[in-house]
Amino acid sequence: MAAQAQQTAVDSIHDSVRDREISVEQEHLDRVYRRLEEKIHEAEFLMNDAAKRGQVGTPGALAERDAQVFRAGVHLNRLNNEFEDFLFGRIDLLLGKDGKKGPDGAYTAVEPADGAVRDDNTADIAETLHIGRIGVLDSEYAPLVIDWRAPAAAPFYRSTPVDPGRVVRRRVIRSKGRRVLGVEDDLMRPELKALLSGQELAVIGDGALMAALGQARSHTMRDIVASIQAEQDLVIRAPAASVTYVEGGPGTGKTAVALHRAAYLLYQDRRRYSGGILIVSPTPLLVAYTEGVLPSLGEEGQVAIRAIGSLVDGVEATLYDSPSTARAKGSYRMLKVLRKAARGALEAGSGSSGSAGDAGGSGRRRRRGEASGQLAFGAGDADQLAFGDDDTPDRAPTGPASRLRVVAFGRRLELEAPELERIRHTALSGTAPVNLLRPRARRLLLDALWARSGAGGRHTDPELAAELRSSFDEDVSSEDSFIDFLNAWWPELTPKAVLAAMADERRLGRWARRILNPGEVRKVARSLRRDGYSVHDIAMLDELQAILGTPARPRKRRDLDPLDQLTGLEELMPVREETQRERAERLAEERTEYAHVIVDEAQDLTPMQWRMVGRRGRHATWTVVGDPAQSSWSDPDEAAEARDEALGTRPRRRFQLTVNYRNPSEIAELASRVLALAMPGSESPRAVRSTGVEPRFAVVRESLASTVREEAARLLDRVDGTIGVVVAMQRREEAARWLAGLGDRVVALGSLEAKGLEYDATVVVSPAEIADESPAGLRVLYVALTRATQQLTVVSGERDQPDATGVPDLLRD
Repeated sequence: MAAQAQQTAVDSIHDSVRDREISVEQEHLDRVYRRLEEKIHEAEFLMNDAAKRGQVGTPGALAERDAQVFRAGVHLNRLNNEFEDFLFGRIDLLLGKDGKKGPDGAYTAVEPADGAVRDDNTADIAETLHIGRIGVLDSEYAPLVIDWRAPAAAPFYRSTPVDPGRVVRRRVIRSKGRRVLGVEDDLMRPELKALLSGQELAVIGDGALMAALGQARSHTMRDIVASIQAEQDLVIRAPAASVTYVEGGPGTGKTAVALHRAAYLLYQDRRRYSGGILIVSPTPLLVAYTEGVLPSLGEEGQVAIRAIGSLVDGVEATLYDSPSTARAKGSYRMLKVLRKAARGALEAGSGSSGSAGDAGGSGRRRRRGEASGQLAFGAGDADQLAFGDDDTPDRAPTGPASRLRVVAFGRRLELEAPELERIRHTALSGTAPVNLLRPRARRLLLDALWARSGAGGRHTDPELAAELRSSFDEDVSSEDSFIDFLNAWWPELTPKAVLAAMADERRLGRWARRILNPGEVRKVARSLRRDGYSVHDIAMLDELQAILGTPARPRKRRDLDPLDQLTGLEELMPVREETQRERAERLAEERTEYAHVIVDEAQDLTPMQWRMVGRRGRHATWTVVGDPAQSSWSDPDEAAEARDEALGTRPRRRFQLTVNYRNPSEIAELASRVLALAMPGSESPRAVRSTGVEPRFAVVRESLASTVREEAARLLDRVDGTIGVVVAMQRREEAARWLAGLGDRVVALGSLEAKGLEYDATVVVSPAEIADESPAGLRVLYVALTRATQQLTVVSGERDQPDATGVPDLLRD
């Protein structure tokens, strides 16, 4: 009883210290929010003041108003974005070796001064820094909050008990809105008795890292910046030049590192990265999971987070390919097929001069000056119309536009199919994209008609001959018959139209001869007949865009500013120049290349996808994040070759993340058995914690559906956060029906969708089904088993060959 009473007293004292420390941080947070409100009022005042300047009415005043409104608006938007969950960290520091202050008001010293620690192992805290999303100074320019990316904040991430620097205590502050919920401390110098304002420094909790790991996850990724440790911070702050390659197993924080690196690079060199940073994620689920992190760090606008299936504007991947179809579409071999298809589509009469979204239409007659329509194609549709000088359509017996007839110098000139075929072959021998070869083809047609006319020998004077030829070209090329023929014979092709042509198995078989086998041709053609696109189709569309090219469009005349019209300035400036803001917005919309590219889960990219991503970073620096052991692509060597081609000759800088922060050791040990099968000799990252809860094994009882539902419901009572139920890809929709009615905390997802995600608990259904999905199935299963932060349940059916305890064959020692 006495021991119990003593423990109760200790707990009471501990709780009172905790409450006191929370009150201290709450007081500071209140002060920060008061200062933020002052800054917001200042920004609003600037915007109101700028609005009044518009009443002056002079062009100079309006330009000054626009600039001031823009600056104030950006500042106000940033402050409002940072208004929630603003503060997350604190470091208490010894006196530094020098007294220099940085631009944020913090002392720049890294190591403690010689006399900072007294002989009796006591020391005074000389400086306390609070770490948050952006820097905040008080009215006297003293730091209230240090921006997490600033050099002064680096010790918050890098200090360890082995190398503490000036840091005595590191504190993680957990808050929601304006309320501090709790604090957790790490003591970097446990041998010291540190004093703050004459009082001994308090240490609360079991450590910031373990507290961060124990928090329940939601479906939106939590900002884990407070738990970034030294090896992660080295990657985040690594120089941006060349290629930074980061490898790490499950739970090592690769995605968090990638996201925070993007914000850090912008913070360090905003001018250099004004061209934008692209973050490529493997799945839309992971994009939704991570997209809130960067805005919460104050870096909206410059960073684009895109799923690999949404990199091409105007289309979105919504379908999945079977593993065998995906291997054919993603392989380097498909590049040869697409090049043949782009040229073959001309002969098939398929193409469009309309938008990239056109996929069908007609070959009907159009007036001169109008864009030609989409030419219809399909089995049996080879015949098209050829137009003569009398506007009477002739039916071409051997193919689209197989005869050209025009009238020049009073003569009818004709080019028949063999000569047209020779001209097309000559034009296609050029190296330019197919659509950009159209002017060359037009020139070759005119050359052939000129030779057929015999007019070249009428004049010996070069100037007269050149004048006659110029007149001939102008007359012929303006004829309706010539324009309509050219539109039909060499239409402007679109990627969607070529891909649609490839859905014809007979045509695709010709184009893919000796490249794809007949089974692959059949599967690819059938997959292209579906309504929608897969991630592999998106890469093919992007490749076709590069193969086809986009003809230059005439620039549109900009609208006049009404003010220019009222003041007569249009006489001096007939076309209003775009403002800097308008130019920035236009470039952002038109952006196809980026200053820095971050590839998350890079091990999953196919060769064709690497080519797609590479086109967006031809002049960029790169951060490539991945883990070969988690690769779902069946030929990693081929993908590595494509990756090296995309990255070019840039030097590589490599980092290895070795600590598993996500999985408890009980789950990590089970997953390592599959890793040994998937990649013999590979080492799992080291798990840093243990929960004492072993993975649970369940065997199908009445039915797979009822068993999975029961296990998910069981976990709902045991964890506070989310539960992921991972099944083979073909069971995704079926699994969603099994779990209907259990609530939003339970999510059904296919094995390939689980990449990069984490849940408090997971149910992995039929390991054998997942492993047998593809040649990379064991690696995919390894990923599925490493999604849980607390508890894991494995459900086995007969195919898994479970033993008496329910452990499936693949997971036994």
